[in-house]
Amino acid sequence: MNRALDAISFDYINLKSLPEIWQIAAEKFGNTIALQDPHAKPGVAINYRDLSDKIQQFATGLQALGINPQDKVALFADNSPRWFIADQGIMMAGAVDVVRSSGAEQQELAYILENSDSTALVVENAKTLAKLSSQLTDLPISLIVLLSDENPSEASIKTISFQQLMELGAKNQLQSVQQSKATLATLLYTSGTTGKPKGVMLSHGNLLHQVNYVKTVFQPQPGDVILSILPSWHAYERAAEYFFLAHGATQVYTTIRYFKQDLKEFQPTYMVGVPRLWESLYDGVQKLLAEQSESQQKLVKFFLKQSERYIMAQRIANDTSLEHFEASATERSLAKLKATSLYPVHALADKLVYRKIRAGIGNIKAVCSGGGSLAKYLDDFYQTVNIDVFVGYGLTETSPITNARTPEHNVRGSAGQPLPETEIKIVDPQTRQELPQGQRGLVLIRGSQVMQGYYQNPEATAKAIDGEGWFDSGDLGWLTPYNDLVLTGRAKDTIVLTNGENIEPQPIEDACARSVYIDQIMLVGQDQRALGALIVPNLETLQQWITEQKLDLKLPSSNSAESIAHSGLNDRAIADLYRNELNREVQNRPGYRADDRISTFRFVTEPFSQENGTMTQTFKIKRPVIRDKYQHLIDEMFSD
Repeated sequence: MNRALDAISFDYINLKSLPEIWQIAAEKFGNTIALQDPHAKPGVAINYRDLSDKIQQFATGLQALGINPQDKVALFADNSPRWFIADQGIMMAGAVDVVRSSGAEQQELAYILENSDSTALVVENAKTLAKLSSQLTDLPISLIVLLSDENPSEASIKTISFQQLMELGAKNQLQSVQQSKATLATLLYTSGTTGKPKGVMLSHGNLLHQVNYVKTVFQPQPGDVILSILPSWHAYERAAEYFFLAHGATQVYTTIRYFKQDLKEFQPTYMVGVPRLWESLYDGVQKLLAEQSESQQKLVKFFLKQSERYIMAQRIANDTSLEHFEASATERSLAKLKATSLYPVHALADKLVYRKIRAGIGNIKAVCSGGGSLAKYLDDFYQTVNIDVFVGYGLTETSPITNARTPEHNVRGSAGQPLPETEIKIVDPQTRQELPQGQRGLVLIRGSQVMQGYYQNPEATAKAIDGEGWFDSGDLGWLTPYNDLVLTGRAKDTIVLTNGENIEPQPIEDACARSVYIDQIMLVGQDQRALGALIVPNLETLQQWITEQKLDLKLPSSNSAESIAHSGLNDRAIADLYRNELNREVQNRPGYRADDRISTFRFVTEPFSQENGTMTQTFKIKRPVIRDKYQHLIDEMFSD
């Protein structure tokens, strides 16, 4: 395959359904590897020609077993080539797939099965099926498919293995199904941070929008490597997978366990991920730098400082600095001269330092960050070391990407301009009147990627989408003169102090998390006089500080049941350290106000995570869950 092919010329605008892509891709990319799972036993590598055949066999097998157009087929499984084959096979058969992780709680999966009207179930393995078996009795499930190679056990519901379904598909002929862009393709249940999940109805047209227009951000060439780590069933990851595979890339599956190893081994061209992922890479780099000699550390700090000056001057000169959009022509000219004078030092730094940093994290060409706010220090760091970061924005209900920064217009601190066929409007949260450019308000979205609605929930749909098609994102933000969207927080996350001041916690949390002594943080303070914080300390760096200070203190371990009240974390010196850290980071934040100050805090040693239910699948903290879990600490800190 000729890697010089222009990826942008691969146009799917006229397609009616998503699965139509794979026959076209098979003809264009043939023997190029499409899906690779190096950690499966044995390892799996499927080229585009075989992928198209396998998707068709899966679809044909489903049809032979009685699956009809628009039947709902639940797909409870996780990242693997077979997940992708099942996902696209279900759609090619004309059915609607209902997706969720096999690791989700039994009650949630049972609720999704019932609410979605699913009549068939595709599951990861026998273990997942066993978890659900007691819930299937009163549901209209007539077919179960195991994605594993396990032999199905005797059951009242017809159950077959992946291989049996594929063999059946190979013996039959695929029946043509009439589908259009308006045809429902998938139900994606939001995990959310509160309440029961809602079934987001995404059409083929919604999904094809992403395939056709993410090319404004990335221009992949056939054979470019994409390292995949987010859940395949999630809207963000799905959009990325559909897009990159439609353009001939090779998708390599990884996990948290193998992530850093796979970065170096597979040298991915692109990645999509959440801020927590880029933060972990940054922390790894900082740890390596801290192990260098004192003279080397001084040299690196000097280079980073000069590069930061160069980057800022370049942003002003190119009119991509949020803080300098009103700079005069003279100021831009001076910034250009400054950038020119600093460039030799930046280039030397790249040769001596930044190339080694990039090599250490896989020589990634560019990444897209979504699913949450990217802290400014991370944005600055990656630009400094010459790794392009394109922040995207969107929600499950918008398929999901509505806005993204691009190589031609990468305004740090923003979520970028709208993708084609997308409109953004900022309105007053109370009156819903449109606000002038630059004023902060509620973000409304209209476009061909906006969902059809919530399944069997007309009240929630009417609340989310108005009569003119504007979707209420629930996010707060403003628009720059160039129509870049700048997000400032969630409407429902806003903390209102007793003086009437509204505080958006995310930007302050991002600033505080820059401290090497803070692993995670969540602000609290609704209806209080000042802000408070729950802090998950970085016990490793804190222990180093204790050793340097020659303090005789014992720290609890992470996830320790030991009472913090009887550990070193209760020491006054540690309290003073964290108070100083919080004050410095908050006051150094752009736009600092006196009400942003954190007046009190408490430590928790159990990290916020998916495993303990305090984080969503895309690593957003579940604020209500955390507040409920640590309400006693919150009450304690504000009673002082």
